[in-house]
Amino acid sequence: MCGILGVVSQTPANQLLYDGLQVLQHRGQDAAGITTLDGRTFHLHKGNGLVRDVFRTRNMRALSGNAGIAHVRYPTAGSAVDHNEAQPFYVNSPFGIMLGHNGNLTNAEELKRQLFVDDLRHVNTNSDSEVLLNVLAHELQARSKGLRLDVPTIFAAVSGVHQRCRGAYAVVAMIAGYGLLAFRDSYGIRPLVVGVHETEQGLEYLVASESVALDTLGFRFLRDVAPGEAVFIDFGGNLHSQQCSDKSSLNPCLFEYVYLARPDSVIDGVSVYETRLSMGEYLADKLSREWDGVDIDVVIPIPDSSRPSALQLANRLGIPFREGFVKNRYIGRTFIMPGQALRKKSVRQKLNAIGMEFKDKNVLLVDDSIVRGTTSREIVQMARDAGARKVYFASAAPPVCFPNVYGIDMPSRAELIATGRSDEEICREIGADRLIYQDLDDLKAAVRKVNPGITNFDASCFDGHYITGDITPQYLDMVEARRGAAKTERPVDEDQMELNLVMSISSM
Repeated sequence: MCGILGVVSQTPANQLLYDGLQVLQHRGQDAAGITTLDGRTFHLHKGNGLVRDVFRTRNMRALSGNAGIAHVRYPTAGSAVDHNEAQPFYVNSPFGIMLGHNGNLTNAEELKRQLFVDDLRHVNTNSDSEVLLNVLAHELQARSKGLRLDVPTIFAAVSGVHQRCRGAYAVVAMIAGYGLLAFRDSYGIRPLVVGVHETEQGLEYLVASESVALDTLGFRFLRDVAPGEAVFIDFGGNLHSQQCSDKSSLNPCLFEYVYLARPDSVIDGVSVYETRLSMGEYLADKLSREWDGVDIDVVIPIPDSSRPSALQLANRLGIPFREGFVKNRYIGRTFIMPGQALRKKSVRQKLNAIGMEFKDKNVLLVDDSIVRGTTSREIVQMARDAGARKVYFASAAPPVCFPNVYGIDMPSRAELIATGRSDEEICREIGADRLIYQDLDDLKAAVRKVNPGITNFDASCFDGHYITGDITPQYLDMVEARRGAAKTERPVDEDQMELNLVMSISSM
């Protein structure tokens, strides 16, 4: 999962892009990068770390120009530590292109071979984003025949990208001398929105992964980029758009609504916050049906993303809602070098229980999801240590049984606690007295309740159905083998081992 931004402004773009990355920081904490375009000259600064750590005043001063793109990265392909794989990526031919990408190409290896053998292009990293950049560059070159670009040629090149690339991708690209290009894969798995700002000098446009970036930067939400659609904004402030895929359908990732997106975002016409409230209602109704007679004294969320669901669940059941955990937001990352004895970093470094909310009570803990189960187990034990009489556990999402291959760094099947286990077995594994999961149909209904027009979803991590149709057991075996090899070949960030993308205790 990553966050992307692109802007064509009437004033210097560097501060806009920096502020936008701060807002999208929850979508990736591994690396950050900004490139601006001043005339025909690109200025780029990127590196590993949080946005606030990557950029200094001297870096910002060097990022001149009124247009640019930006990226925050959480690695799902390539290396987690190689700063060369921070985005945006650059290629000088044709025209000069900078690109940032959110998602994951499922045929990256095949494309890499094609680029080397047929297109005579060299890919210098293990990142699928650099592969996508070179595919786009080749398609632009082939269709322009080395001459100047026009808008129809740019859209024809995007059509070529759709024909060659499989998987999930939301893209922003800056083409020197021409403008900002943004497009979304034919299935609409990863989100992408466009906004506009009217100024005395003319219109400004911003493309972003989530609408919250538009809100905070003063842009008016225009619309979502449709699946398979491309949007091109020239330096004259003119917006052009075209459907570039012969087969497109909207299948947004359900996990965006469960956890990934900020609650104040609207994705494909769906308020993330409203969806999470509805998730709490559906979960409360299931609990009422299946847990008749279970005595619950208090509902406690596991910070932060489960809070709306927990609140609405408590309201619907008429049970007191309490904040039982306090998050320490200033804990840094712990790194474990290969060869050292692995140790599990305690959740207590990030969360602390408020004893009075647990002592002598039957508590229902509500989390957004359960992935590995290690964090859930520790939190259940924390509740017991704080004096809870009984500890029940509710997941606002269904069991996560399958890896995600579309841009979320989900663990392998063997690492997922729900793979091959019943709910009762999972309950014993995490040490709870009772466990309840959201039903997948109810999760989909919670989204459709806000926007009935959405009929299909990417729910692959829950049901194992990969909508692109190209994911085989052999492919999953290959991905998991590479994941295992990567763990032994490089320093491991323990926070990444704990999957801080999909655990409630990670920073938002």
